[in-house]
Amino acid sequence: MHVKVLGEFEVLRSGVKVTPAAPKLRRVFALLAVEANRAVHTDQLIEELWDDRPPLSAVTTLQTYIYQLRKHLNWSEKVTGDGSGTGVKVTLRTTPGGYMLTLPDGALDAVEFERLAALGREQLAGGNFERASLILRQALDLWTSRAFGAVSPGPLLNAHMVRLEELRKLALGHRLEADLQLGRHIDLIGELTTLVTQQPTHEGFQAKLMLGLYRAGRRAEALQAYQRARSALAAELGLEPSAELRRLHQAMLTADPCLDAPADATGTMMVTAKHQQPNQLPLETDHLVGREDALEAVRRTLTDTGRRPTSVVALAVGPPGSGKSVFAVHAAHRVRESYPDGVLFARLQRDDGSLVPTDEVLADFLRALGLSRALRGASPQEMQAAFRTWTAQRRLLVVLDDVVETHQLDALLPGTGSAMIASSRRLLSHPAVVITTRTAPLADEICQCLLSDVLGDDRLQADLAGLGELVKLSGGLPLALRAAASLLQRRPHWPISKLLHLADGDVRRIPPAGRDAPRIADSVGRSFRLLSGAEQAAFRLVAASTESGVSVAGAAALLGVDESAAELLLEDLVEFQLAEAEDIGGMFLYSIRAPFRTVAASLTNRSEDTAYPAPPDEGARALPAFELARTPAHSA
Repeated sequence: MHVKVLGEFEVLRSGVKVTPAAPKLRRVFALLAVEANRAVHTDQLIEELWDDRPPLSAVTTLQTYIYQLRKHLNWSEKVTGDGSGTGVKVTLRTTPGGYMLTLPDGALDAVEFERLAALGREQLAGGNFERASLILRQALDLWTSRAFGAVSPGPLLNAHMVRLEELRKLALGHRLEADLQLGRHIDLIGELTTLVTQQPTHEGFQAKLMLGLYRAGRRAEALQAYQRARSALAAELGLEPSAELRRLHQAMLTADPCLDAPADATGTMMVTAKHQQPNQLPLETDHLVGREDALEAVRRTLTDTGRRPTSVVALAVGPPGSGKSVFAVHAAHRVRESYPDGVLFARLQRDDGSLVPTDEVLADFLRALGLSRALRGASPQEMQAAFRTWTAQRRLLVVLDDVVETHQLDALLPGTGSAMIASSRRLLSHPAVVITTRTAPLADEICQCLLSDVLGDDRLQADLAGLGELVKLSGGLPLALRAAASLLQRRPHWPISKLLHLADGDVRRIPPAGRDAPRIADSVGRSFRLLSGAEQAAFRLVAASTESGVSVAGAAALLGVDESAAELLLEDLVEFQLAEAEDIGGMFLYSIRAPFRTVAASLTNRSEDTAYPAPPDEGARALPAFELARTPAHSA
């Protein structure tokens, strides 16, 4: 038997997946696995399952879960498990006051990770940098996503998760240190840039990026990296950089020789070497619900071994907050093993709505691939040629988040044999796109499943009326649902109706799921800033005018334009996924989901366009609903 917890939780017996499907059973087995060969007391298991609010039948229910685990795995109390060849049996037995899962050496990936990480640390301390780098890479390769994957952790599993994630960061820091000692600073810049973007307050990664840039002859960029680190620390934590980071900054200002690469460094690492492929793919931090069939379709498409005449693109398109970016990351994790030459990742739209230049992204990709020489004095077209030439000989996966224009796909498309997964908040047409997934808002029953995964069925059943209102308030958007579920998880004594009272019909009043989690208002705002002034005005006016939908004629009356111009504006809103079109008896009705209508009131039109009026105050309707919808629109 082999148990994987460094990523999606999996239990394999003789290579066959036997992972329990029920959430409670998965949680119990995961805790027993990370405490393997140690007794877990009944009270600990009860705390994991129900925290500090166990039901009166907790002990009996736990016994039932243990019975179901044994039945699922065809185990018995006396004789359990599989021979491992090591003389140790896989057993799940009752102990005085609890239970113990016995696993042989090598059966749990977390134990193997800790063994390799400790060995790599010893090699680093002993100055064996080449061996330290190799061993630490082997340790980190055991990770595929966040610990325990989609398992919803209780307090004990959460403590294990935090511990393992910290050990992972520590091992990664040691591996980066070993590579810097080996003179691989140029090849590390791309990876370190991604790391500091994801974790801007991690001073260890910031210091290594500064040192890598400095040794690569890019002192100005190294000093800029320090200023970005200082700003991030001040903004997020209210702190100044540590003494170590300040000393490194001062040494760079004075060109201190101690910062130079070691004299005996082995030089630049070739990215064509067997174990040096870049992996910039973010972790899977959210459990997808209701997208399983779509994920499987993308997996089949991108793992087809048949020879393709061109590069292929899988596109995920959806409105703000629909989970398109999360879907793209999950899809990439499903297919990454079919692309052994690495995974590159980039986000193409900044938080302020501006686009990241494609030549900047392409330069980062080339650095991550160890092709820094191709950047020296090269034009964007020459960089594209170098990128496609290198990828045409290999199988590389490119993942792009927030693609807005087709020219971005053209500029970053890899060569034949490689592939791309892209997410977009806009409907796009491109000849390389072979499969398009629409991440539409979730159906009511799927929304309830998502909430149940976090809060449990009992809590939902206790407030069914509130549950229905919460699903309606979210508009079926996973981003809004996860924010609500996170708040209720942190407030276990709250009924759902309490949260609804706090929101008072405004989804913006629900705080995000975490400090760095996106907000629905921010996501809508990024789409809104992509619109022209006329489109922005149309979005705000329609959002403030009706809930049931507006026809072309109704929109023309609202905007004071002819029907042709009104239809173009409405279709543009559909293209940017801010409105939906429904064919009602030969005419299209255009509607805007409730969360977007709420956000629209706080957005401001571009000053470039003053021809359209602002929405009426306090959400008053510009026209009665029947006037907005009664006149047939063009159906094609």
